[in-house]
Amino acid sequence: MPAIVDKLYLKDKALKKSAKLLDCQVERIIAIHAEGSKSISGLAKMFNVSKRTIQFILFPERKARNLELRKARGGSKVYYDKEKHTEATRKHRQYKKILIPKDNGKKA
Repeated sequence: MPAIVDKLYLKDKALKKSAKLLDCQVERIIAIHAEGSKSISGLAKMFNVSKRTIQFILFPERKARNLELRKARGGSKVYYDKEKHTEATRKHRQYKKILIPKDNGKKA
């Protein structure tokens, strides 16, 4: 049975751990690249993400093509370590419990 916090949605992108970059950071990456002052590798190091992430931001058609090819291969077939996933889920639930007020979800 899923925990109560699994059903709660974090609206603020800054609080989501799955988000690698905020919208303002994406805008800044595009602006810096347009200036020509940093390379893709330099931007990746500056924002602590992979070069591929930067490429997908700067060239969205590459990301679309990548997703099409992945779908043609049968989708993403990621195999994960069950214990590692369970621990990550537990930590994420604790993180969300801290963020969400205690009276949220209780009947009055």
